[in-house]
Amino acid sequence: MVKEKIKKAIGFLLLVFMLFISVYQQSNQWLFSPLSLTLFEGETISVFEEAPKLGQVNVKGNEDVLALQADIDKSVAEDGLTVTALKQGDAKMTVEMGDLPIKQVDIKVLPDIKVIPGGQSIGVKLNTEGVLVVGHHLVHAEGGDRSPGEMSGIHVGDMITKINGHTIEKMAQVAAFVQEAGKQNKELTIEVKRNQQIMTKTLLPLKSKYEQTYRMGLYIRDSAAGVGTLTFYDKKSKKYGALGHVISDVDTQKPIVVHDGRIVRSSVNSIEKGSNGDPGEKLASFKNQQAILGNIKKNSSFGIFGELQGSLLKNGVYDEEMPIALSHQVEEGPATILTVVEGEKVQEYDIEVISSTPQKFPATKGLVIKVTDPRLLKETGGI
Repeated sequence: MVKEKIKKAIGFLLLVFMLFISVYQQSNQWLFSPLSLTLFEGETISVFEEAPKLGQVNVKGNEDVLALQADIDKSVAEDGLTVTALKQGDAKMTVEMGDLPIKQVDIKVLPDIKVIPGGQSIGVKLNTEGVLVVGHHLVHAEGGDRSPGEMSGIHVGDMITKINGHTIEKMAQVAAFVQEAGKQNKELTIEVKRNQQIMTKTLLPLKSKYEQTYRMGLYIRDSAAGVGTLTFYDKKSKKYGALGHVISDVDTQKPIVVHDGRIVRSSVNSIEKGSNGDPGEKLASFKNQQAILGNIKKNSSFGIFGELQGSLLKNGVYDEEMPIALSHQVEEGPATILTVVEGEKVQEYDIEVISSTPQKFPATKGLVIKVTDPRLLKETGGI
């Protein structure tokens, strides 16, 4: 009798557990689906279409920013919910079951942004915020070879921002401090920036036996240059974006902290074809460096950004404003890209969007594409 009751109890518990797992998997997927959404003014989307059948679900939102609509005769959990962005602003959408809040979604509504696509080849010149340490070297001095900079605790990748209390912006400023300190046999007080932290180091320059000048034992750099592709610009504000990736120092492999910079015209001279494991590259040169196209305000994981100067650029393919798409609006299938493979002529090439990865926060590499245009494949081997 007791054994029979135990068997029934175990069977009941197993049934409850299986039902819980079934509902949990469905609920878990729904409850942890987007906690934030970004929409454009006037955009309408459907959400909560995969909601579990847990009974009547009510949704509340900021009525001045959002319009919410569901079939009043059915649960949101059955038909989903239509959300329309009414105007720019931030809103919160709260999902309730009965009077119990079970999910909150933060919604950001952006103005309907339109930009002009780029494709132009540009030259990029960056000046660092201070002087970047890119290496150590030994000073051949009396008493042995050594690097004062390395001995003082200055690391590769450090940014020298001040020497003896004076702000340092260019490499040319450094030599005078080093020679003066060396002649007076006095230590330099050097302020460096490392991973957003400010540190103070002291360094005594050494006299080179061969050059008869004083050295810190550091390789330093205050600028970087390269070529890239303009991505877009805003006709009204003249703000632009380019490259689509961060510019890093070639020696330290760390992102360059920008003090200022500029973009100029660039002409593609030749292409080194890409192959498996090797993306290839464009070989290009700057054109008319005195004619500055724009400044550089930011160097980020998503590219460089700044403002254009003078007359606006035209690519000769698409010179009218086009609406931008958010990640959830990207569809798989045929598309085109704009780029330059010879000289300064922008051309349009066919590609295919293979996949678009949903992202909970801004990140790179969210799009997989395949080059299908035979012209571009012949010229470059891909991208």
